[in-house]
Amino acid sequence: MAGRNTLLLRFFAVCLVIAAGSIVATTLLTTTVATGPEQQSRSIEADGKLYQRLLDYAATHQDWSRIQPVLDSLRAETGRQIVLRGKDGQFIADNAPEGAAAAVPLAAPSTLVDPLHVDQAVKPGPAIDPRALGPYQLSTVDGERLWQLAGAAARCDTRLRMEVDPAGRPHLVQPDGSRVTWSTPGTPCLPDPRQLTRSTPGELATNAALLDKLTDCLRRNGFPASTVDTNWAEPANSRWFLTPPPPGSPTQVADCLTAARRDQLAGSVAPPALLYLSPTAIPAPAVLSFDRLPRILLIMTAILVLAGAAAWLLANQLVRPIRELTEAARRLGTGDREARVCTTARGEIGELARAFNLMSIRVTLTEAQRQALISDVAHELRTPVGNITGWLEAVQDGLAAPDPQLTAMLLEESLFLERLVDDLQDVAQADAGTLRLHPEPINTADVIEHVVSAHRVLAEGNEVALRTDVDGPLHLTADPVRLRQALGNLVSNALRYTQPGGEVVVTGRVDEHEAVLEVADTGIGIAAEDLPHVFDRFWRADKSRSRRTGGSGLGLTITRYLVEAHGGTIRVTSEVGRGSTFRVVLPVQH
Repeated sequence: MAGRNTLLLRFFAVCLVIAAGSIVATTLLTTTVATGPEQQSRSIEADGKLYQRLLDYAATHQDWSRIQPVLDSLRAETGRQIVLRGKDGQFIADNAPEGAAAAVPLAAPSTLVDPLHVDQAVKPGPAIDPRALGPYQLSTVDGERLWQLAGAAARCDTRLRMEVDPAGRPHLVQPDGSRVTWSTPGTPCLPDPRQLTRSTPGELATNAALLDKLTDCLRRNGFPASTVDTNWAEPANSRWFLTPPPPGSPTQVADCLTAARRDQLAGSVAPPALLYLSPTAIPAPAVLSFDRLPRILLIMTAILVLAGAAAWLLANQLVRPIRELTEAARRLGTGDREARVCTTARGEIGELARAFNLMSIRVTLTEAQRQALISDVAHELRTPVGNITGWLEAVQDGLAAPDPQLTAMLLEESLFLERLVDDLQDVAQADAGTLRLHPEPINTADVIEHVVSAHRVLAEGNEVALRTDVDGPLHLTADPVRLRQALGNLVSNALRYTQPGGEVVVTGRVDEHEAVLEVADTGIGIAAEDLPHVFDRFWRADKSRSRRTGGSGLGLTITRYLVEAHGGTIRVTSEVGRGSTFRVVLPVQH
């Protein structure tokens, strides 16, 4: 533990020395420096919060008739007197106590409270307050309908949670934090997400009115509105009016859109009001005594020298291994996959160097796997894509007729591409550690029977006998869907490489605390030198990689991932000319 915190302890010791010296120097000061700037900063911050409160009210009310409780609350919190007047000087409200004379000078207002023209000096951000919703506020009828729909989906699928936007519209949030949108795939609990995300009639009418105002403004300013790309105003987004124009849009679009928003929201917010504030009391700056200034400067100089010397020594110890790490990282970034750090540093720096070396090794392995995967995928895609392209060009040039035989062949190649993509997705999930299982107590005998029944037609078409040999019930805890997928890959692989007249037998039994599943065939077999590569992705004993036997070259790889995800193992024994036996061993949990 001490070695891991060496750097922390050294920094802590140096900080203690500096802090002690600072305390000694501080005690010699007879007065403190002026605190005026800090007080002024706090005053500006307080003014910003006060402005925010008033802006909140203005954005959510059509007039100032109910502002008095807000002003009284601000007086209790800040102790400052506030006066609001219209732009014409007409009195609106103040928070002076009953019977007290107004103490706020009205010569110059502090700012203008207008949610459609937010004061950027006080509250940087959007020019229009986002809480000014106006006609975009969800109606009661539409709100009840959407809340019922979202609530039912959330109760059906407990992984979903609900959140509400300022307009009162409910949204469903998925486990990964993203919202359900109109393009989200449907689920049993929410078959059509567009029912929840589709704009209501009122929102559509409001959007259309805003677009009309935008078009009129552009025309008045001599800009051809017909060339404005409004695709960024997505129809499914009920509040696209808060979305800024896309980068590269002409300035007229942004200016006119802001003007159109203000025109549309003008009747839904409180009218602009001038804000007058009583001044805050800022303490007079303290006077610095100069009678002991030489002694103070001498002590401060000594402390700075000591701190500088300690920092210099410590920096020299830190910089050396950091430079080595920097150089190794630079080499790794330029493609040197052998970049490593050789340092004798201990503590955090040593751990950092070891972590970097481990990262470098993993980067090298990942890059090698990535290059191999790209090469294999390109090889696997080339043949079916080439076949489809060649035959389609032949049909286009009149060299081949689009007869049923050609259509069937092209369909077969397309289905192969689909299987390849599905298998690649499973492999990618397994590599990323996101291949999820849903284990439950099952009878594996039922799984075996299901898989054999599903492959019965294929076996009869290949003139191969397919039978089972199950020794009683095989109860264990596993994901039935993934287990059928793994066993199905083994059975289809056996049928693929077994000649007509051969036999494929699926057996199951329990040995002590293990369930043993075997798929044995009388097929062509696998050479001894090829057995270590059977579960490698895209590997085939047939080096020509022909499509005669079908398959994506990923089935056995996926099977191995699925078996190992269940905590089991898979082995293969084979003899050329006599067949192969794949043996899956799964733990039995009671």
